[in-house]
Amino acid sequence: MTDGAGGPQQGAAAPRGARRRDVPTLVARAREGDPRSVARLISMVEDGDPKLAEVAAALAPYAGRAQVVGLTGSPGVGKSTTTNELVRALRTAGRRVGVLAVDPSSPFTGGAILGDRVRMQEHTTDPGVYIRSMSSRGQLGGLSAATPQAVRVLEGAGCDVVVVETVGVGQAEVEIASLADTTLVLLAPGMGDAIQAVKAGILEIADVFVVNKADRPGADATYRDIQGMLSLGERGPGDWRPQVVRATAVRGEGIDDVVAAIEKHRAWLEKSGTLRAVHEKRAAVEVEAIALGTLRARMGNLRDGTALSKLAAQVADGELDPYAAATALLSELGGRAGATANT
Repeated sequence: MTDGAGGPQQGAAAPRGARRRDVPTLVARAREGDPRSVARLISMVEDGDPKLAEVAAALAPYAGRAQVVGLTGSPGVGKSTTTNELVRALRTAGRRVGVLAVDPSSPFTGGAILGDRVRMQEHTTDPGVYIRSMSSRGQLGGLSAATPQAVRVLEGAGCDVVVVETVGVGQAEVEIASLADTTLVLLAPGMGDAIQAVKAGILEIADVFVVNKADRPGADATYRDIQGMLSLGERGPGDWRPQVVRATAVRGEGIDDVVAAIEKHRAWLEKSGTLRAVHEKRAAVEVEAIALGTLRARMGNLRDGTALSKLAAQVADGELDPYAAATALLSELGGRAGATANT
């Protein structure tokens, strides 16, 4: 199942505008496995469609049903190849899989080459696999702002597992940890010495480490460095100790061990009761992001008006301090929100 563009069409066609507007029909068709309906729902999420709140309400009953696996790492470590092999292994186990592959946007043109699917061509005709490439659209942290809601769409579409592949990240892009149930951090030989392993913040979010390209020189040293880093951490008797797995994804070697580590972490989440806390944390991040987005939109309206300009002039002239100005601006926002609610 592809992401709608060129994907197989199921059922009778309806006018594009009507299908886009009729949210209940789109959700119902997505639940039946129609790839075009899934694609339209995700497009509505990405475009900030006016009916987005209706989409979210329709999808809410299906939240939390999929296992969300995040896959991150530096550019060139083999994320796309590993994702491809993970999908193969999960499909062999009879699980329905959704893939969200986030690609970076150009800081100059704003465009993006959505090329991760090039390495997943073998799955594009499988009705049990849905692959969607997403542009980061300048979002920091390795994901797109639309990714959390896109995960909800794939959960609603009946996916058992949703694999979220981030853009190539550095040491501090850790947003995937707030979205995924299980976070895989991919490493490769040549990443640096043991000091690099200790200071890289991204390594602290891993539930499973995958030392990919394990057939290359230096793989054993990377494996030892990660094990050494893990030995420095303090953990209680019931805490999760991240697994370290060797793999050579391009050959399909070690992927069964990766899947086993993911399932072991899932079992720990359920047994320890941590899975509920993970879902609540994810929901809190979503709600906060939506609220901040709404606030930014209102701020944009004030910026085009006179309230912010007057306050800025007073701060520039020394008549008002920035904190007092910010308080006045928030009061203005609250007043407008109340007026809107009463209309």
